Amino acid sequence: MREDTRRELRATLQFAPSLLLKAQGLRAAIFDVDGVLTDGRLYIGEHGETVKAFNSLDGHGLKLLAQGGIAPLVITGRDSPAARRRVADLGIAHAVYGAHDKLAAASALLATLGLDWPRVAAIGDDWPDLPLLVRAGFAAAPANAHAEVRVLVDHVTAATGGHGAAREFCDLLLVASGRYADLLQGHLTTLDGGTPAAASTP
Repeated sequence: MREDTRRELRATLQFAPSLLLKAQGLRAAIFDVDGVLTDGRLYIGEHGETVKAFNSLDGHGLKLLAQGGIAPLVITGRDSPAARRRVADLGIAHAVYGAHDKLAAASALLATLGLDWPRVAAIGDDWPDLPLLVRAGFAAAPANAHAEVRVLVDHVTAATGGHGAAREFCDLLLVASGRYADLLQGHLTTLDGGTPAAASTP
């Protein structure tokens, strides 16, 4: 009988201890769309339709975040069918679209969820995100965020927006929460809380 031999899987991601300490105890994380979940470019067709490109690594990161007990929230200044479809596909329950005042939108959402700012993380890339980033218990920005945003946040990701920045942010929060290693080990057999691995498409 052939013996089952599997490679040993160990968590290898590491972040500075001071960063992990800052990111502990969080219950929710706010994501911008353009420039965070996408690379910020807008593809506009001749009839005015907007097309956006999303990253599957980022998508699975948001799913993992929810499984780890940190609720992903989306607050975006633009509204588009593409963004709504992506958020729906990821099963994100709380999102605000076309938010011209992101602080008002976030404050109302957090009040509904019974959360205060010290328990919330946020990632954004431009000036409209600043009111959220200065209040969040933990703030991050993609590598290609505006300079005024990068100097303000606790962590600037190595990856750029739309190319893994959101996943790095999710991974950091999960490592800080102590759930990362367990979620990784769980993926040896199933994804998405019991869905067969072959059926999951982040």
